[in-house]
Amino acid sequence: MKKLFLLLVLAAQLLAQEHKVEPTWLYRDVRKLGDGSVDFTTDSCRYTPIFGEGDSDPGVPKSITRFGLVSVAPHGDCQAVAYAHAEELYFVREGSGTLHYGNDSHPLAPNDFLYVSPTVRHSVSNPSDHPLQMVIATARISADTAISEPRTLVVANLSELKEQTVGGHPTSVLYKLLIGPRTASRDRINATYTVADFFLMDFAPGGTNAPHHHETAEEIYLVLDGEGQMAAGGGMDGVEGLHQAKAGDAYYFRQNCTVGFYNQKASPAKAHILAVRAFVAMPKNPD
Repeated sequence: MKKLFLLLVLAAQLLAQEHKVEPTWLYRDVRKLGDGSVDFTTDSCRYTPIFGEGDSDPGVPKSITRFGLVSVAPHGDCQAVAYAHAEELYFVREGSGTLHYGNDSHPLAPNDFLYVSPTVRHSVSNPSDHPLQMVIATARISADTAISEPRTLVVANLSELKEQTVGGHPTSVLYKLLIGPRTASRDRINATYTVADFFLMDFAPGGTNAPHHHETAEEIYLVLDGEGQMAAGGGMDGVEGLHQAKAGDAYYFRQNCTVGFYNQKASPAKAHILAVRAFVAMPKNPD
């Protein structure tokens, strides 16, 4: 019996050693990433996975199932898709195109952003002579969440929004609040179920959003331009590691992970970060 017990202990130890501990945060240099194949890709519609589906650590994000870049060649088309319990956010980085949303179509221009409701069949095409590139974020909606009738499509542009401060953060970073919960009213588009916020941060020279953490949400930062130091670390204990960050860098932060950014102080050093934060369902206490 004792020998059997020792064997069981040894087996448990070996399994524990092989178990991969999920990282608190992930880093990707977008410029070095290759293309992946997902349900909407075609020969003329490519997808570059950054986090989630198609990435080397696809199971780390809990609510954000897909975050990456969509590139549509001139006169190209993406496959039409629809998701029963997922919502999508789009941000146009460059080029122009057309969003096909249900029975409607809407033109897309640089700095446009939009929300795609669950259940709506949608696709993107590029009738122009120039490439179209967009950031896409897909978030899972829990199966027990009641899905309302899709709202009328709204396509907005960064130029419509005024920069503003956000409570709890220094005034050296200004925000444009793009898309947020359907139960709120502060964002330009209020429509989401899982996504807590989709926003743009504009950092002044030496500006920071101050390292912080979110207990019930995960977050992704994509550096659009500028450079500085990204804070990513342990979380509630205040531990923060500082990492050089530049345009094209992307960071994923798990819930309770320390997250923040310090812009360089040299004038006129500006920096812009596109970010998405999504609520994560917390496990129930078995006690």
